[in-house]
Amino acid sequence: MKIRKVALTTVLCLAAVAVCYANPNMGTWKLNESKSKFPAGVMKNTTVVYAAAGKQIKVTTDGTTADGKPFQTEWTGNFDGKDYPLTGDPTANSRSYTQINDHTLELTNKMDSKVTTTGRISVSADGKTRTLVVHGTMDGKKFTYTAVYDKQ
Repeated sequence: MKIRKVALTTVLCLAAVAVCYANPNMGTWKLNESKSKFPAGVMKNTTVVYAAAGKQIKVTTDGTTADGKPFQTEWTGNFDGKDYPLTGDPTANSRSYTQINDHTLELTNKMDSKVTTTGRISVSADGKTRTLVVHGTMDGKKFTYTAVYDKQ
């Protein structure tokens, strides 16, 4: 019985490590404001963490609202294009990620099934830089921003 528990624990740990190394998004990313371009009035994710959560991936963001107040969002799911619940974001209550290739993800945020923002995440070949380009609508006006993150 004890051998089975040790073997199962080892397999689960190896699976978690494989997930982390299989996707270059995994880990902690800090916003590089000098390389980023934000229009006035948008929220900024200053830290983004991708971590294994069992067979899924958990994405936690910490940031500031347009008026400088801190916020945190959490999403747990798979990069399979399906909507999963998103908490902490006043503009969306679900998100989907789609894996385009080894270094590229597309995301869609929705509020009650209506798309609010879309984005494309690209991780550099060396795995040190992550760039997010977001498109959305705020107060009836379209916007685009680019957020550049450095791997921690």
